[in-house]
Amino acid sequence: MHSTTHQAVEVAEADASLLLEAVLQAARRAGAEAAEAVMIAGTAAEARVRLGALESMEREDDFAIGLRVFVNHRQASVSTASRRMEALTALAERAVAMARLSPPDPHARLAPASCLKEDPQKAAEALRLADEAEPTPQELAEMALAAEAEARADDRITNSGGAGASAGRRTRWHATTDGFFARTESTIYGIGVSVMAGEGDAAVRDYATHSARHLAALEPPDRIGERARSRTIARLGARSAPTGIFPVFFAPRVARTLLGHLAAAINGERIARGTSFLKERLHEPVFPEAITITDDPLRPAGLRSRAFDAEGVATGRRAIVEGGRLLTWLLDTASASELGLRTTGHASRSLAEPPSPAPSNLYLEPGPCKPEDLMRDAGRGLLVTELIGQGVNIVTGDYSRGAAGFWIENGEIAYPVHEVTIAGRLDRMFAELVAADDLDFRYGIDAPTLLVPEMTVAGKE
Repeated sequence: MHSTTHQAVEVAEADASLLLEAVLQAARRAGAEAAEAVMIAGTAAEARVRLGALESMEREDDFAIGLRVFVNHRQASVSTASRRMEALTALAERAVAMARLSPPDPHARLAPASCLKEDPQKAAEALRLADEAEPTPQELAEMALAAEAEARADDRITNSGGAGASAGRRTRWHATTDGFFARTESTIYGIGVSVMAGEGDAAVRDYATHSARHLAALEPPDRIGERARSRTIARLGARSAPTGIFPVFFAPRVARTLLGHLAAAINGERIARGTSFLKERLHEPVFPEAITITDDPLRPAGLRSRAFDAEGVATGRRAIVEGGRLLTWLLDTASASELGLRTTGHASRSLAEPPSPAPSNLYLEPGPCKPEDLMRDAGRGLLVTELIGQGVNIVTGDYSRGAAGFWIENGEIAYPVHEVTIAGRLDRMFAELVAADDLDFRYGIDAPTLLVPEMTVAGKE
């Protein structure tokens, strides 16, 4: 067992305001026409266990400031972990020097004042993104041990990949030379466990995880462990699947990846560059009429909730697809400017990179039928519970990925399968998509079980 501890970082509210003001003033003195600064202070703790013993206990405390500057339609982004005034001055000077050497970008700018969130701190607090609970290292270890113990509570479980329990707290400050200032505090708690069953070439593994903004909303460790155990045991005896054109079902934990591909395809940067298979499809039917997809950044305690985006722009619940029709791109200020549109409040960024569009709590609304009913109607096909590889081309829409899951025969799950490849085209997959009724908000990007009526399935049978 090893333990890692870093010195705690505490930033008083007055200190935060002074630091951000100092770095913005330094940017102005260095020649920036406009600038924005983001400061993050956070703490994360995690206990890792394996085979009933504590393997590691880690605590990490982070602090960083990011600065983006604008000079003559050019921009640059830099970051530092120092709070010393001379370091902040050097940071600002370096950022301005980098911006002057950057290629011109007529769309690089701060978000328009008319788009900024009013009273941003009050709006952020209303989302309830932070909890007061701070589990002790011992409590985290006990949570991880309980999850693993339940996951191993069957003689068919032969090994463990370990379990972990974590808790994190982060405060983010955002200020611009236009006068925007906001502070957001958030917490995240999580438990995960992975186990194996079988021996040798017949060994299989699976896992279960859960994360929540509030400790009380986190699933009990034994429930997470039981789910990991049952998933793993269900995969024993896996073999390959038939080859042909079959219905393919995506279980919720992988169905969400299809929404991820949609988000990538409607990213404003891709649309502006013409590198998306959906670039000409705005306001057109892309999905069946029964499909509705919503982005809801204002869900209380949501994993991807935000009252304003990474540029300070006000956010709001937005229909992305309604009645099957694609209604909007995901835009930040730059991509909106390039397309002659208004930002949709989807800017996301790391400290040392400029913003780019990304979804918040994106989800596909459930349909009327249970997954079992859809499988019964299909008769035969593949239920995918794991995807392997990255064979997705957002430019062309070509889709090909390795998969594992279960074969469906006579409308029921017949046996586990692995070493399968599924292939299709995203535009056709979207156009035929059928949603089941089992939506559960677990990941931030969520979907119920999804059915694509026809895909190429390549197995070894």
